[in-house]
Amino acid sequence: MKYTKTKIPGVVVMEFEPLEDERGYFARTWDEKEAGEQSIRLASVQCNTSVSLKRGTLRGLHYQEKPFEEGKLVRCIRGAIYDVAVDLRRDSASYRQWVSVELKGGGNRMLYIPEGCAHGFQTLADDTEVLYQMGEYFHPELARGVRFDDPAFNIEWPEVDERTMSEKDRSYPDWVV
Repeated sequence: MKYTKTKIPGVVVMEFEPLEDERGYFARTWDEKEAGEQSIRLASVQCNTSVSLKRGTLRGLHYQEKPFEEGKLVRCIRGAIYDVAVDLRRDSASYRQWVSVELKGGGNRMLYIPEGCAHGFQTLADDTEVLYQMGEYFHPELARGVRFDDPAFNIEWPEVDERTMSEKDRSYPDWVV
């Protein structure tokens, strides 16, 4: 595995290295010991998938409150996404900063988002599927979100002719700085 740190502490782009032969390839996509050596902590307790039918679908930005904050490892397995992590940790040097990475189905890149960061993505292709390994169980009473266009973050999303979103994601209040 190759690990590339981002400007947000704990947010890491991970790339697996396929072993190829005439049949195709085999690759390890998670190694708890190796990830731990990179200060990545993810006891994967739940896996989720999302399928977005249309290019321009935006999901997020989601996070979970204490005491059940969740880290997650995100991989696009079909289609393509513009994946975003936002640092919501008030004591962090990168508080309110965001990073993005393009993840493609068939590619070998993943994004690890640690506890205390919000996560969201916009699809870059029709029929996109995303797989999440979660470090915490879902607690609906602690599920929160920040709006994709909140001026507190100034996230630069790809231009699209039509953006598809849930009303819930569209209507989160402004982040209190």
